[in-house]
Amino acid sequence: MHEWLQEQLTQILALLPEPPVLGPEENRACWQRWQEGLQIAPSIGNDMPPLRLLLVLDNLSGHHTPGFVMWLCEHGIMPLYPPLGGSWLNMSESIQRIIVRRALDGEHPSTPQQIIDWLEETAQGWNADPTPFVWGGKRKRRRDRARDRRHALGGSGAYSCRPLRRSRTRTQQRQEARQAAH
Repeated sequence: MHEWLQEQLTQILALLPEPPVLGPEENRACWQRWQEGLQIAPSIGNDMPPLRLLLVLDNLSGHHTPGFVMWLCEHGIMPLYPPLGGSWLNMSESIQRIIVRRALDGEHPSTPQQIIDWLEETAQGWNADPTPFVWGGKRKRRRDRARDRRHALGGSGAYSCRPLRRSRTRTQQRQEARQAAH
């Protein structure tokens, strides 16, 4: 698969405009900016090519091989890997599933290029008028139920799992004192 991916990336890089000429410090800063917060980041040498492309890959072990990562970096491509268990990943997978269904359901493509063309056309249609998503589902309902069982402590964001006895306010005390006086 890497040979195919390398060919595809080489073609994409050929279509990109030439990168701006940067000094060594500026070039290194570009690479480092995209590495902030990464748990695993490729080491940056002093003679890195200009950063041309960010490539988001899944966490398959083959995408982490030193040879492949080095090839990417030598061509000015920064590999980025999503965090494991990231909730946004679920949403991106949902979008992929929707696009694949819209493009391919009921169709019988005869060539790989036909599949690629249909997926690209469907993605362009999606991008022209994207569907807004509202995060929901079973997990959200479960979190909402758990939140309903909590009792806020003085508006601080802290909470208790058991109900708290509320003290009477001064206004309530005054009202009770007036009623007792009458």
